[in-house]
Amino acid sequence: MVMKTAHLVGDSPTIRRTWKLILQVAQTDVRVLVTGESGTGKEVVARLIHCNSLRASRPFVAINCAALTEGVVESELFGHERGAFTGALFARPGCFEQAHTGTLLLDEVTEIRPHIQAKLLRVLQESRVRRVGGSTDREVDTRVIAASNRNAKLAVSSDILREDLYYRLRVVEIELPPLRERKEDIPALVVHFLSVFARTVRPNLHHIGPAALELMTAYDWPGNVRELENVIMRAVVLASPDDSELLPHHLPPELTGDEAPELEMVPLESNLDLTAAMRRLRKFYAAEALRRTHGSKVEAARLLGISRRALYDIL
Repeated sequence: MVMKTAHLVGDSPTIRRTWKLILQVAQTDVRVLVTGESGTGKEVVARLIHCNSLRASRPFVAINCAALTEGVVESELFGHERGAFTGALFARPGCFEQAHTGTLLLDEVTEIRPHIQAKLLRVLQESRVRRVGGSTDREVDTRVIAASNRNAKLAVSSDILREDLYYRLRVVEIELPPLRERKEDIPALVVHFLSVFARTVRPNLHHIGPAALELMTAYDWPGNVRELENVIMRAVVLASPDDSELLPHHLPPELTGDEAPELEMVPLESNLDLTAAMRRLRKFYAAEALRRTHGSKVEAARLLGISRRALYDIL
């Protein structure tokens, strides 16, 4: 399994404390609960824990529990045997087996239904899983990291999350602050994302102007780091090939205070290359959808009427 590179960018006191905690828990197999608003980087933290652990060369599997329908969540987590249900033509290992000897991230764990939480608790207690439709247990050696954008304690008091499961998952908690509470990290984040996206799309766009940076620092970023990432992606995609600096007119209306047009005109290709023009138009629509959904790729794909895989292909 290929690991995606993980970065925790910034030098604020909060980020330094988070880094220290990551390195401490990485040397053990304790379960970690990562909390914070959507877009704050919970999966990044989970990947960093894995990359700095003795399991770094082993699989890292991430599953978004909120994206699973009730009918498939048990099969996705624990696997199923052939013939377990209609359409189960082949046996399939679940996430715990896929992450055997490695790390499993249960993202948005508070969205799991209570009856599945009970089965999850059993797996954590016994380190054994039973596939749907199976009659035998399988031993798994899987480190579990859970994440949630809910306040986990409130989820317990609201009967959304089982109290015993909460304490099983929360041996150590890492709470990530929203970007509006660590604005001193914005310049470093901008430089990082600019270098990532401009490298292949606009190689000469590698600076941010002071006016644009001031606008970005003043903004409250309700979508947090994910929204910032997609604002930079949008700016890079829509910038002119001659641009060498990110300027205010590259930023979306919510940052500049300008009224958003119904549809921004995408410049014509000088040679009327229809293929290139359509590619640019698809990128424009993808960037605009990400802007409107504060960086949520699931919601952006739904807004565009395409699959999430198709959105990733465009990006």
